[in-house]
Formats: sequence, C-alpha cells, structure tokens
Amino acid sequence: MITHINEKILRFRDEPIETMREVAMSSAGGIKSLKTPIRSLAHSGVKLAAVSQNAVQNLIELESEVITSTLTAAAMRLERAARAENVVDLVLDQAEMFGATRTRVVDHAARAVEIFKASGRDLRDVARHTYEVVIKATEDKAPEVKKAKRKVKRAVRKTTARARKAAA
Repeated sequence: MITHINEKILRFRDEPIETMREVAMSSAGGIKSLKTPIRSLAHSGVKLAAVSQNAVQNLIELESEVITSTLTAAAMRLERAARAENVVDLVLDQAEMFGATRTRVVDHAARAVEIFKASGRDLRDVARHTYEVVIKATEDKAPEVKKAKRKVKRAVRKTTARARKAAA
C-alpha cells in the first residue's frame, strides 16, 4: 500500500502533467458512468410517486365505502329500533344485525390488507428494478479512457548569433 502511494508520488513528481491528464480522464469517465444510475433513480422516484398515489387513492375509496356502509347500518339499526314493539324485539333485531356488521368489518379489513400488500409488492418491484439498474451500471466497466499521447520535445537549435552571445 505504502509503496503504491510512493510510486504515485514519484510519478507525479517526474511527470506531473501526464499524471494530471490521466486523473482528469479517469474522473471524466467516472462522471460519465453516473448518468445511467442517476436517470434510474429519477425514474424510480416517479414510479414510487405513482405507487403511493395509487395506494392512497384506493385507501380513500375504501374509507368512503366504510363510512357509507357504517352510516347505512346505523340508519338501519335506528329504523329497526323505531319499529320494535317491545324491548325483546329491539334486542333480537340488534343482535341479528351483528353478523352483518362483523362480515362488513372483516371484508373492509381484508380489502385494506390487500391494498397494502399490492402497494408493498409494487414498491418492492420498483426498489428491485432500481437496485438492479444501479448496481449493474456501477459494476459495468467505465468507458475506456484513452491516454493522451505525449508530444516529443524537439531539440531547438540556437542560431549562431544567439550561440555567440551566450558564449560571450
């Protein structure tokens, strides 16, 4: 580990421009490779919003049905109570309605559970898809980075006049 760092330090000292070029190229490749995961996460956010909106819509519809059926049952109980001729008829009529009430409550609870199960499956599918896309994108090799070719410095000949001035 330390020798690897020492090699990098020595290389940076000996060839700073080439080293910086390579670092810049690898950084550019890394940044380019983030496009797919970012897009996938954005699409997942849209899908999650759709799943949650659908779940809330279904729950609101269920709530409306629960309230409507509860109010209808309460009105029916009051009507039966008003028609009862004595206390025994009142108690028997109310007891008779317990079965229907229990069935209605169980049905509503089962529907709520089904809404949550369906939403959970949808959320799981979105999460699984996002995970697969992001992990696949990060596991894929980054685009091949082309190394910049070094320009060879040519020896520049001094003119004879400049050479004489330098010698004098």
